Amino acid sequence: MIAAAVVRDVRADVYVIPTDGPESDGTFEWTSTTLVTVTVSAGGREGLGYSYAHRAAADVIAETLAPVVRGRDVMAVNASWSAMLHAVRNIGLQGIAATAISAVDAALWDLKARLLDVPLVTLLGAVRERVPIYGSGGFTSYSDRRLREQLGGWAAQGIRRVKMKVGRDPVADVKRVAAAREAIGADAELFVDANGGYSRTQALALARTFRDAGVSWLEEPVSSDDLAGLRLLRDRAPAGMDIAAGEYGFDVWYFRRMLDAGAVDVLQADATRCCGITGFLAAGALCEAAMIPLSAHCAPALHVPLGCAVSRVRHLEWFHDHVRIEQMLFDGAPRPVDGEIAPDRTRPGLGLILKRADAIRYAA
Repeated sequence: MIAAAVVRDVRADVYVIPTDGPESDGTFEWTSTTLVTVTVSAGGREGLGYSYAHRAAADVIAETLAPVVRGRDVMAVNASWSAMLHAVRNIGLQGIAATAISAVDAALWDLKARLLDVPLVTLLGAVRERVPIYGSGGFTSYSDRRLREQLGGWAAQGIRRVKMKVGRDPVADVKRVAAAREAIGADAELFVDANGGYSRTQALALARTFRDAGVSWLEEPVSSDDLAGLRLLRDRAPAGMDIAAGEYGFDVWYFRRMLDAGAVDVLQADATRCCGITGFLAAGALCEAAMIPLSAHCAPALHVPLGCAVSRVRHLEWFHDHVRIEQMLFDGAPRPVDGEIAPDRTRPGLGLILKRADAIRYAA
């Protein structure tokens, strides 16, 4: 019986996928993305979860999380989640441990839905049929030509919001933002993400300049740890420009501090970092209480059912690297239609199947 099913096995795998070119933002550079997948089994079915994390997350899963999850009631996901949080007390929750918990928690939710033979969005309870996306890329390493092609291409596909990276060179950023606006036309929304690359005074000055180009979203203009600085930007940014942050939140207490500080117009949360689907749902509850919109950060294939189930979600990030990886390695990865994505209600759980034959070449 499903009610008596217990978790039998927990498996973690690591894949390192090269980017399709050098990438950078305001504060970081990279040439590959690491995907950590988790497979959990019970009742003759398997659930799939994943995180974009360091490969060390797989060790935390194997050594610390799997022993406390095995043998637990597969229907009691919240109990497994609480046990995992307790298990990492002495190694620290934030960072690697939180991403490891995120992958296992997602796999447990997927497994529960599969055993019940329903899509995850049905299990969670949908509030909308589909959710808007915004195209995200525009890395600081891109030439002006590639920047224009990528952002302009999304706009031409009907994606009505696009985001680019800034923060590495304030002078160049002004020119790049102007080029992006020209490429996407007057009707698409333009977002910029500094990844904490500016000082407070730089961010204030550039916010006014960016507004002249129609920028309506300024993400992490200063460090996301600088709650006073974010609040300053929120209070003094031009009208119609949202200040957003939260992607580095690993637990619900982080989100509460950010909201209590009045630091953002839109909170961001990432279910591959914030202790999984359970943590994302908690962030959604906080946003509901604070009457603040929530935006899902990266990993669109994971976030699509959550975006349809959490009432305060405004949109999902259609991040270039993760879109590419998910469409390469996951059967069932969503594709946008008119700037929105919807869960596949013909498939149980997340609706994803890891294409192991294609993924093996990237195994680490």
